[in-house]
Amino acid sequence: MSNPVSKIETERLLKLATRASVATASILIIAKLAAYWQTGSVSILASLVDSLMDAGASIINLLAVSYALAPPDKEHRFGHGKAESLAGLAQATFIAGSGLFLILEAIQRLINPQPIEAFDVGLGVMIFSVIATLILIGIQRHVINKTNSAAIRADALHYKTDLLTNAAIIAALLLAQFGWLGIDPLFALAIAAYILYSSWEIGSEAFHDLLDREITEEKRKQIIKIAKNHPQVRGLHDLRTRLSGRTEFIQMHLEMDDDLPLIEAHDIADQVEDNILLAIPTADVVIHLDPVSAVDLDTLPLFKRTD
Repeated sequence: MSNPVSKIETERLLKLATRASVATASILIIAKLAAYWQTGSVSILASLVDSLMDAGASIINLLAVSYALAPPDKEHRFGHGKAESLAGLAQATFIAGSGLFLILEAIQRLINPQPIEAFDVGLGVMIFSVIATLILIGIQRHVINKTNSAAIRADALHYKTDLLTNAAIIAALLLAQFGWLGIDPLFALAIAAYILYSSWEIGSEAFHDLLDREITEEKRKQIIKIAKNHPQVRGLHDLRTRLSGRTEFIQMHLEMDDDLPLIEAHDIADQVEDNILLAIPTADVVIHLDPVSAVDLDTLPLFKRTD
């Protein structure tokens, strides 16, 4: 994440992204419903169903992000960040449901093909959908870069699939005008398959976050380098990390000289923590101090060793 921002700015950006998502989905639902009513295109129906799922997922995001922004309390001392991952799972469910519906509808249309009417209306609505989605993705990308929100990241991935969906529908409408009536449901099937794949990606990411998966290997190496760069740190072990919402929880044991005064060892740990926070401002760092002679790396479990 680049250019970290204040908590107040983070809240403003998250609210902006979630509200923009709900507004965009609502506008597109109205436009696509009108287009489907006039054209009868199953591809546009596919896009309409997808927008309906977008709206449901965006509303869930809005509620989840609002809850995740609440400060830690007596019953949730680590905060409420995992509400974002739960929202990601809900999104995956919505998206998978829309994909299965589209498969059934497309198969039915393959069996009983129908001509597409009001071509100009359908094409105009889909071009409008592409433009509106591009604007929303731009807003979401800015917010993700500033906040690293899991919920907005999942939402953005879904809308990126919408771009491909809308482009495919435009192609299907154009080809249908040349008499390729079967291409409309075939494109709908392809879109449905891609929607199911997207739901798997979103759900898998959220699932692993809920299971306290380690943060990226790149960040782990960065943490190790920062700790070992301190001249009075002799080594470290038992580095464990997890991501909860936008917060990276980091725990480690630092090894120091046996005869180091406690107050001095404490200052060293604070310096290491400050350096980690400079590199990862959203981190929550806990450091345990060990005398180097008390550490026998050969007896440590593999997951505790830090080379």
